[in-house]
Amino acid sequence: MRSIWTGSVAFGLVNIPVKLYSAIQERALNFDMLDKKDLANIHFKRVNENTGKEVSWGNIVKGHNLNGKYIVLTDQDFESASPEKTKTIGLQIFVKTSQVDVILFDSAYYLAPAKGGERAFALLEEAMNKSGTAGVGSFVLRNKEKPILLRSAQGILILHTLRFINEIRNPSEFIVETPSPKKGELEMANNLIKTMQGNFNIADFKDTYTAKLMKLIKTKAVGKKLPQPKTVIVKPADDLISQLQQSLAQPKSKALKKVAKPAHSKSAKK
Repeated sequence: MRSIWTGSVAFGLVNIPVKLYSAIQERALNFDMLDKKDLANIHFKRVNENTGKEVSWGNIVKGHNLNGKYIVLTDQDFESASPEKTKTIGLQIFVKTSQVDVILFDSAYYLAPAKGGERAFALLEEAMNKSGTAGVGSFVLRNKEKPILLRSAQGILILHTLRFINEIRNPSEFIVETPSPKKGELEMANNLIKTMQGNFNIADFKDTYTAKLMKLIKTKAVGKKLPQPKTVIVKPADDLISQLQQSLAQPKSKALKKVAKPAHSKSAKK
């Protein structure tokens, strides 16, 4: 697999040459936009708004509108703005991952050592693993600076890009005044949560929607129709106590009875 970024990880005076790879592989179904009349593909063109003519990628540049005037930037301009950050993942502090709120996490990438960096890479991975810490810093990817968290997992390093705090909406905007729960309701809710507790294993979660959608596509392809599913309408709880009692009376599902196998990794506790 081709790396999407090459540079180095720096902590203290140590610099480790590394390569960055995407850890995410999208599995969604692909859909094309078609003309309803003849199912012809719809194409989008890069058109010059002055001439109406299509423009090739080679003739397209990036520009910033500054006071009504476009300032064109080259690849060299983007790098020269902060050359150290375009080539270096600078670790500033080491923290426990529990200190970083999950709402800040953005994308995930795998780090691998580049030629000559194998020994130092292994040292950093093992040191973070033993200390139970993750490195926090920043770097520039695709002309945009991102805070990052670098952690050890299963003998490799995983880099998570984080969001800046000004990218997170203020939660106070979504807080509404609610009545305090009654003692009996709270006790039953706590009991229901206890009966539903289990061990997390992402492999237990399947993309059933995509599977059903693919089944529908294949059925339509042979000229058949699937029976119309019943629409489930969720109504607000009129009798909360009754709903909690009924929930507690239900048998524990098979999914919840499963106990996740312990991870083999030495870093599983993280």
